[in-house]
Amino acid sequence: MTQRNYSLAKEKIRILLLEGIQDSAVESFRKAGYSQVESVSSALPENELADRISDCHFLGIRSRTRLTASMLEKAGKLTGIGCFCIGTDQVDLAAARHQGIPVFNAPYANTRSVAELVLAETVMLMRGIPAKNAAAHRGRWQKTAKGSFEVRGKTLGIIGYGHIGSQLGILAEGLGMRVIYYDIVRKLPLGNAEPAESMNEVLENADVVSLHVPDTDATRGMIDAAEIHRMKQGAHLINASRGKVVSIPALASAIESDHLTGAAIDVFPSEPASKNEEFVSELRGCENVLLTPHIGGSTFEAQQNIALDVATKLVLYSDNGSTAGAVNFPEVTLPDHATARRIMHIHKNEPGVLQAINNVFSEAGINVAAQYLQTMPDVGYVVMDVETDDAGPVLRGLNDIPATIRTRYLR
Repeated sequence: MTQRNYSLAKEKIRILLLEGIQDSAVESFRKAGYSQVESVSSALPENELADRISDCHFLGIRSRTRLTASMLEKAGKLTGIGCFCIGTDQVDLAAARHQGIPVFNAPYANTRSVAELVLAETVMLMRGIPAKNAAAHRGRWQKTAKGSFEVRGKTLGIIGYGHIGSQLGILAEGLGMRVIYYDIVRKLPLGNAEPAESMNEVLENADVVSLHVPDTDATRGMIDAAEIHRMKQGAHLINASRGKVVSIPALASAIESDHLTGAAIDVFPSEPASKNEEFVSELRGCENVLLTPHIGGSTFEAQQNIALDVATKLVLYSDNGSTAGAVNFPEVTLPDHATARRIMHIHKNEPGVLQAINNVFSEAGINVAAQYLQTMPDVGYVVMDVETDDAGPVLRGLNDIPATIRTRYLR
């Protein structure tokens, strides 16, 4: 395992932001004293990405940039990754952890934006707006009440009752909807929402089913032909969670057979890498289906919240080593270290490592003013505030410990 020390002045730390991350993130870094911040408006081709990240210390991405284990191996200086979005499945989290790289995201920053989009889609689907809109663009005047319903008194079924799902339920109740929900973790209802005993109970009883689940082995393909068949005749399906949750061919078949009256899909199993790449889906041409290009969180407010949230976490980790909010790393919340030097040691979680670390300080005759330790099954993270002006011998000793992954030193 490569062992690296990191002790750079802020003006030498290189930060690369990809995919058009909002300028408020750049401003946050600059206010914190980081001047070498570069922002790129799109994702990069794989070869260019490998070249660019080899010389940066912090990387900010959104959903289109893929950081595989092999790509991360090319990033010899990379110290932290910020996913300026909710999801982190575009990063090999275990590989990043094994290289001593914490990954941060913004799990709650776009909650309201996604909930509002789903609520709007619910109203439009129940009124048959997508097909009527398409007909009007072709010059056809479909003024009819057939197949058009108020949402008041109808049942919204929410699968995944986390921050987005629960807020959606509150908003839907404001329109007079009955809300039922299912989550694999037992959660108390907000408002008048009613918990269901199973996902099937939600599918069988809801007029509109909205999905709000993460991308996991258990959720991929969770809504296939059998699950869609369980839904009420004439119901609607909304997916603004993860693209691999719903079988698109099965959904297209259900729409074409009129088992489902409509759907709204914001995420897809395969999405274009840029606006110049064609969007391909079996749902194209289905006029009673709303297709949106992964924009659930694409509002000014959400992107500003995300930019500030993730940039703040990266600055905090760079400045004082705090890993609060990291999705793949031992979480340590640290005080300021204005009166001491701070050394951070990332290591394989093996017996005897902490003793070896303490032996290094003991042999060097350096007092440890404070020590913070947190571990995961495979990686440990220990932070030490020390009283010395010469940390060189200690850093060399820490790097000689066989389990060392990375050592960082903050003056």
